[in-house]
Amino acid sequence: MGFSVLGSFGSHVFVRTSHQIPLTIQSVIERGRRNVSFKLSRSRVMSSKSELVDFDERTSPIEVRKEIERCYELIHRLGRGVVYLGSSRMGPDHSHYLQVLELGREIANLLECTSWTGAGPGLMDAATKGALQAGKSVGGFKIGKEAGEWTASNYHPYLPSEVYLTCRFFSARKHGLVDAAVRSSSADRTAVVALPGGIGTLDEIFEILALIQLQRIGSELPVPFLLMNYDSFYSKLLNFLDDCEDWGTLSKGEVSSLWKVCDSNSEALSYLSEFYNLHARDKGNHEKE
Repeated sequence: MGFSVLGSFGSHVFVRTSHQIPLTIQSVIERGRRNVSFKLSRSRVMSSKSELVDFDERTSPIEVRKEIERCYELIHRLGRGVVYLGSSRMGPDHSHYLQVLELGREIANLLECTSWTGAGPGLMDAATKGALQAGKSVGGFKIGKEAGEWTASNYHPYLPSEVYLTCRFFSARKHGLVDAAVRSSSADRTAVVALPGGIGTLDEIFEILALIQLQRIGSELPVPFLLMNYDSFYSKLLNFLDDCEDWGTLSKGEVSSLWKVCDSNSEALSYLSEFYNLHARDKGNHEKE
């Protein structure tokens, strides 16, 4: 039986056998004798930060595929809709939280669709509560850790477990957030709303922006992408993108054609109303009455 070394930590050496059976070997010096003991484990090793890493989960494409399938099943059950990307750190005492609470409520009433978030705290929580205030359905793709908060596995302080999924893999979560906004028919009213945020939010923003740019999503049925520039939060980023045009890494007007920059909630609601021609629908309803 052969061995392959996975790593070591202190007196422990972590190996895998030729039959893919993980073992922990512990070397102990006692009274001048060296004893080696073997202990079966679930292929978990210590990282440099003393965190447990599960090799079965991180190396198995089957586990990732299963989680992506669970994301799709949740979307199929709750319906596609508006996807919110935003900070998990801006709490109820922040002015942006109150603005997002209002935005989530008004968009849910306007589009009458499911509101999707990362099911975490901060601005994601504000969008979720706003949609619930409107009496509309919500869904979410949680991750194990959001800025050091809500780290419990499958836990949310007020949402029932059947409306959100706690993801182990960021790739599965991203698949879910993207698919929740993709329109499968002209009757679907979806959107991506990028709120103020940090590294995680920027990662999601530019991933979706690239997918729209490359016509991976929204090529046949466009998906409105709104960047909420509250208090000029994203102005320096927009200036940088303008510089990219000057350097030639972006074509003139390329980015501005992919999204709508909104400074206020009223501007966002007006844009969505025009995008889905909801003003004309409301006018027709009034005339019938």
